[in-house]
Amino acid sequence: MNHAQLTALGRALRLLGEHGEALGTDTPDAKLHEVKDDLKRALDLLDETVTTAAPTTRCAEHPSGPVDEDAPDRCLLCETRRRAARRAELNGAYGPPRSAGQPAAGPAPSRYGVRGDRPQPQQRWLPEAWNGQEWQLCGTPRRDRREAELYLAAQRRGPRPAMAYRLVHEFTDYEVLRIWGEPLRIDIEPMGNL
Repeated sequence: MNHAQLTALGRALRLLGEHGEALGTDTPDAKLHEVKDDLKRALDLLDETVTTAAPTTRCAEHPSGPVDEDAPDRCLLCETRRRAARRAELNGAYGPPRSAGQPAAGPAPSRYGVRGDRPQPQQRWLPEAWNGQEWQLCGTPRRDRREAELYLAAQRRGPRPAMAYRLVHEFTDYEVLRIWGEPLRIDIEPMGNL
């Protein structure tokens, strides 16, 4: 649909809307014939602008595809795919069933290990900033202390540095390693809550 067609169709539909608002029980026949002519004009414009066939299915992927009346979206292609997936699931296509005498395979090895291998949490360094009320995490927890300190140094040199920063070591417990700046508590209420 080009711009001229779009403009003409929009104008014709707006005119029909105005006719609809003006309709009443006392509308004369001459006005109804005018509405009829405007309606025919709008339908003709619509016929000119529509270039493709009407969709046969409710499927966004195959709007003009073959129809299956039993499918929820009336699309035969999508319904065939869904039926094949259900059939594969029922026929055990995801691997043969284990027999009672066959030993179960162990779990796949994990790159991070299992909980029994590492009962203690891994150590991390948490960069925190003072927001005027409390300490809050200001970046991703780091596995390397030097990397966390370099991150905090970059934050302090940034365009909007916080009042204070600290580096917290997390292992089994939390331990504050270093604080930059002075964390002063700021009252957020104006005039000191008077």
